[in-house]
Amino acid sequence: MLKWIDIPPVWLALFGAVAWRLARADLWGLSFGGAWSDFLAGILIGGGLILMLLAVVEMRKWRTTFIPHREASHLVQSGIFSRSRNPIYLGDVLVLTGVIFKLDAPEALVLVPVFFWWIERHFIFAEEDRLRRKYRADFARYCEKTRRWL
Repeated sequence: MLKWIDIPPVWLALFGAVAWRLARADLWGLSFGGAWSDFLAGILIGGGLILMLLAVVEMRKWRTTFIPHREASHLVQSGIFSRSRNPIYLGDVLVLTGVIFKLDAPEALVLVPVFFWWIERHFIFAEEDRLRRKYRADFARYCEKTRRWL
């Protein structure tokens, strides 16, 4: 049961809720101001969702899981995975950043590196360890040619 709660979308929603609370508190009276922040929010949220969609489609094509904590049946290196080893998590970071801009909550920008750190420690390191043990040399070559984030 807890593994279904311990997934990135839940953490993204939690961090988004904290950002919303910080926006409502308006601690320091800061603002991004103007339509440019809404435009940037749309770009970040849309870009993040597109990254996630491209990654899920590629993983489904290879018939492997996109659910964290599960064993991958293939080492996907094609499509968006040829550019980033973690496009879904990168998409999560972009969405959170976009939500913060949409909420006009500059104070909440501190959540982005915290979220980044949490996702890496809590999901990515364990996933990469499983892939490293299962695919050994193939995964090592993949890491050499493809960055973790961009």
